[in-house]
Amino acid sequence: MSQPTPEPKGLLNAIKRFFKVNLIAGILFLVPLMATFMTLRVIVRWMDKSLLLLPPAYRPEAFLSFKVPGLGAILVVVIVLATGILVRNLLGRRLVLLWDAIVDRIPFVSNFYKAVKQLVETIFHGPARDFKRVVLIEYPRTGLYTLAFVTGVAVGEIQQKTVKKVLNVFVATTPNPTSGFYLMVPEEDIIPLEMSVEDAFKVLMSGGILNPDATAGKKKSQATTNAETAQEDSPQ
Repeated sequence: MSQPTPEPKGLLNAIKRFFKVNLIAGILFLVPLMATFMTLRVIVRWMDKSLLLLPPAYRPEAFLSFKVPGLGAILVVVIVLATGILVRNLLGRRLVLLWDAIVDRIPFVSNFYKAVKQLVETIFHGPARDFKRVVLIEYPRTGLYTLAFVTGVAVGEIQQKTVKKVLNVFVATTPNPTSGFYLMVPEEDIIPLEMSVEDAFKVLMSGGILNPDATAGKKKSQATTNAETAQEDSPQ
């Protein structure tokens, strides 16, 4: 009795590779797409619940025979805008200070409130705008590298008493980049990066999970980097 002819190994490998490559490609495309869709869906539904703040006679269903998703987002924008206008005037600032003082006296709640507030302030108008460029330095010891932000050139007595040209850098902590260490590093020990300040903050706040391509911020930050370098080289 003749033995069955085994299938060629090359064909099996090709089939396995076909399924593997295409399944991975499908997952890489669909998972972020579905995650974004589901997140937006949850946010829209949550915002639509804000319509319950309106009296029944003024809700959209009182005028429309069908439900329109997303109308709550308009109400949320109006509430946030009105709140912003309120807290930016003198009375509003005093109310914010009073609220902060009250929350500060509540155990556990105060720590959570401060952490969230600090994170939001960092995202929208944190110290990123005060940083000039992103660099790498060996810290906390030789052979270990960390991201640092150049804040300027050391001047006055500090520069006079150092043999080498020294730059001021800020080493931020993870995941809260509003705190960190101020260091004075010789310029020759600094490794320039093409990464933008915004991308560097994403890396720090995510603990390295988000790692943007270094070339992505090249065009965006090249002009700024050149200008800041020229300023640092100019006599103080």
